[in-house]
Amino acid sequence: MPRLTAILISHNEEKNLPRALASLEGIADEIVVVDSGSTDRSVEIATKHGARLFTNAFVDFAEQKNYAAAQAASAWVLSLDCDEALSPELRESLLEWKQGEPEHVGYEVTRITQFLGGWIWHSGWYPDRLVRLYLRDRGQFSGKVHENVRLDGPPGRLAGHLYHFTASSIPEQAAKIDTYTSIAAQELFHGGHKSWRAQMLLLPPWNLFQSLVVRLGFLDGYRGLIIARLAARSVFLKYRKLGALQSGGSHGEGHGAAASSGSGHPLRVSREGTSERPQHPSDQ
Repeated sequence: MPRLTAILISHNEEKNLPRALASLEGIADEIVVVDSGSTDRSVEIATKHGARLFTNAFVDFAEQKNYAAAQAASAWVLSLDCDEALSPELRESLLEWKQGEPEHVGYEVTRITQFLGGWIWHSGWYPDRLVRLYLRDRGQFSGKVHENVRLDGPPGRLAGHLYHFTASSIPEQAAKIDTYTSIAAQELFHGGHKSWRAQMLLLPPWNLFQSLVVRLGFLDGYRGLIIARLAARSVFLKYRKLGALQSGGSHGEGHGAAASSGSGHPLRVSREGTSERPQHPSDQ
C-alpha cells in the first residue's frame, strides 16, 4: 500500500484552505503546507488540520510546489491548490488506488471549475486534465505561473472530479485577467513579438465566437456568455499592453514588477515570461 503525501502552497488562503484540507481527510498520510508569508489565518488553519508547515519565499509556482514536494516523507505526492477540493468520487478512486500496486509513475485527474456559483461544462474549460498524483523522483513541476507536472513516463488517469472554485464575482475574475495579461504582454515583448494592432482588433471577436460557439459556451447559459466576453477582453488587453510596452509606456495599468495572482501568491514578472503550460481559461 503506497503512502501518500498531499502538498499545498498558501498565501492568505484562509477562505479556501479549510475546504481543501477537509477533502484530504482519510486520503493523505501526511499533509505538507508551504506558506509564503500569509498575514491571515492560513498558518493557524494548516496547523489545526495537522499539516507539517514550512515557510518559503515565493519565486514562482513551480519552484514553490517542487520545494513542497521535496519536504514530503512519502515517495508519492498529491498536489492540491488551495482553491480546489477532492470530489467524493475522486476520494474513492484514491482510496482504491492506495489498496493496489501503482501501474504508472503519475496520474491525471479531471478538473471541473465552478464560476459564479455554477459548474462550467463547456466554454473550453472542461475537461481540464492535469497530472496531480506522481512519484516525486519521476516528475516535477515546470512553468512559472500555469505550472504542470512533467513526468518521465506516460500517466494513468483517476476517475472522479477535482473541484476548482475559481472567481465568485466578475470583478474578481477581471482582476485575474488584468494580472495575467500584464505578464503575458511582457512575455511577448521580451520574446521579440512586434505586431499588436491587428491582433488587438481581430482576435477579441474571434475569441468570443470560439468560446461561445465553437466550444459550446452558450450551453453554459449566462455564465458562458460572461466567459466569452472575458476571453475577448483578455486578448484585447494583452495586445494593448504589448503596444504600450513597445511605445515605452506602462503595460500593467497600475501593476508593478510584482502582482497578486488569484490564489493570493505574488507573481514576479521576469524577462523569461510566465509559463510553459497553456493557461487554463478560468485564469484568463
